[in-house]
Amino acid sequence: MRRVRIFRETWPLRKAGLAPGEDEREVDLVVMEIEEDGILACGEAAPNRRFGEICASVMAQIGVILPDIEKGLARERLQQILPPGAARAVIDCALWDLAARKKNMTLVEYLECERGEYPLAKTLLPDTPSIMAEQAALYWQAGRRALCVQLDERLISERMVAIREAVPDATLLVDARESWRAEGLAARCQLLADLHVALLIQPLGAFDDAALECFVHPLPICADASCHSRGSLKALEGRYEAIDISLGKCGGLTEALALAHAARERELRIKVSTGPCTSRCAAASLPLAPWADYLDIDGPGWLEVDVEPPLLFPSGLVRV
Repeated sequence: MRRVRIFRETWPLRKAGLAPGEDEREVDLVVMEIEEDGILACGEAAPNRRFGEICASVMAQIGVILPDIEKGLARERLQQILPPGAARAVIDCALWDLAARKKNMTLVEYLECERGEYPLAKTLLPDTPSIMAEQAALYWQAGRRALCVQLDERLISERMVAIREAVPDATLLVDARESWRAEGLAARCQLLADLHVALLIQPLGAFDDAALECFVHPLPICADASCHSRGSLKALEGRYEAIDISLGKCGGLTEALALAHAARERELRIKVSTGPCTSRCAAASLPLAPWADYLDIDGPGWLEVDVEPPLLFPSGLVRV
């Protein structure tokens, strides 16, 4: 029998606006520890309020199948009994961690991932144009060559022009976080293309993206809230050229790897991301790095403190 423990952790953030509650200064995580044959493994995920998740609901989902987990539930069976989301992600990542630790390997070693160095994007939060430009310049000086710029519906032109002037050679991704409307979208896309933005992420709400059907746009658009798992891909045809993959959203590494493979078969670009998280979740995302066109897994960088040992990216590169 496995020994399983599920609990909630709260971690302070360096700055408000990063947690699912937007203006909160801390992030709540659900954590699972599994001990088997004297080996302790761990998985974590942040409940996503955008999809109706809170810690209590995630822990309740896990609690229903806790006896199965203790008896040796396999990852393959897990995919069948829980839907995509944080609950499945917590369990799935813990099971992957357990399998790797039993072999005395890292997850990257266990999965025999393609080795290499991958540039890590840094998130730029909405603020005044001058502050965002200043922060972009600081990130560039620190070695970050890709920036994921979060925007709302305000000051889009002013913010983006200021950022591009501050970092003329940076790879810029723009995450509109479902805050735009179909009216005026063409002009905004043209503005971003003129500023050599590489990718626009989820400009419209997940239930409003039918407006993207046959919409002519000069830069690739990436599905985030509109893409949970492989079951989402068919509905994205003719609307998106890229998808965002995160472990919490798709339900863990098992589905994330399958989703990445299916996306490549459809010639979709891939962005891999985490929200604020500890190094446990960032490390669980590392096997996705070879699949990613854009890698945004610096969730631990938003925390005031991290687990030990922390996963560090001092050069702005992820080494797998």
